[in-house]
Amino acid sequence: MNKKVFVSGCYDLLHSGHVEFFRQAAQYGDLYVGIGSDKTILGYKHHKTVYSQQERLFMVKAIRYVKDAYINQGSGILDFLPTLDMLKPDILVVNSDGDNADKRRVCRERGMEYVVLERLPQQGLKARSSTDLKQTESQIPTRLDIAGTWIDQPYVSCHAPGWALTISLEPTFDIRERCGLSTSTRNTIKKIWPYQLPNMDPEMLAKLVFCFENDPERSDGIVSGAQDAIGICVPGLCRHYYDNRFWPERIETCSDERVLCWLESHLVMVPMEPRQPGCNVLEGNDINPLKVKSLTAASDDCWQAIMHRDLDMFARAYAASFRAQVSMFPAMVQGSVSSYIDRYRDHVLAYKMPGAGGGGYLACVVTDAAAFHAGHPEAIRLTIRRAGL
Repeated sequence: MNKKVFVSGCYDLLHSGHVEFFRQAAQYGDLYVGIGSDKTILGYKHHKTVYSQQERLFMVKAIRYVKDAYINQGSGILDFLPTLDMLKPDILVVNSDGDNADKRRVCRERGMEYVVLERLPQQGLKARSSTDLKQTESQIPTRLDIAGTWIDQPYVSCHAPGWALTISLEPTFDIRERCGLSTSTRNTIKKIWPYQLPNMDPEMLAKLVFCFENDPERSDGIVSGAQDAIGICVPGLCRHYYDNRFWPERIETCSDERVLCWLESHLVMVPMEPRQPGCNVLEGNDINPLKVKSLTAASDDCWQAIMHRDLDMFARAYAASFRAQVSMFPAMVQGSVSSYIDRYRDHVLAYKMPGAGGGGYLACVVTDAAAFHAGHPEAIRLTIRRAGL
């Protein structure tokens, strides 16, 4: 008769490291798994689970190395004790980073063998841990502003109302800090939901993020524009209308697959140096009604061009929107930005910098994104986040 082997954990972000741990533990006998309950994880780790306890139970039971699995009924770090006493296993197996004196004591008191495994990946696979996934592989999207940037600030829209256009992007590339892709807002989101956005109304989610980021106790007095939260949280292509207020009067979206695929086939980003410390893109700004109306007109033209999938019109409007931005905020183009523009201007149809500028990326309109990437492997192809994903 095989020995009974027991392991326990949360298994909220189930990954190859867990499966390899189960494989190694199952070499000692029939493997039984205790799974932390939603309530225990909330109380012990102070965050909600990504997957409910029933989903986690289903996934763990489906792994071929596992004989059976249970939701632990206890609490805290030793929440598995009721499961342990029910099963009466012969061996308790833990990872080296889960080894502690309390678990050793539990085994001594119950006459169980105690085995500590080193955290080793399956041959040929990357070492995985939930902590690493939380820190480096969050699936929180980012956003690219297409046109109308700055109109979400009342000190701009007070001169003329208009639309900002954004697309929500899947994090399929390394999202660097201070590069115009709303990383500060994305980092704010990760404080609440580290791995992925919750399943709720996107506009309500965006407003929650906007309010959380712009805490009234914030000491710097800066209000982050709403287009950052909206651009991240609302999937697909989105336009939002601002009229001398921080939150838009209207939000409209486009999830037409033909339009989204068309945009993906004509947009790329080229990495530049990040915005340098001390860079102040507000310095020397020159905002007046004529310039703001140029910005809003370009945004209107950009939307119409995208809806009609008119590449020439899109490139002209995209370039006009960026010119209007720079005319109001000339400090957007500083440092090494001009040298990057000079390097790529003859190879693209139009270009702009995401966000407030000062560095980061050149977001370019091109004839064919795949062909451009083939000739410029440093370029990043974009994947727009679809509704429901």
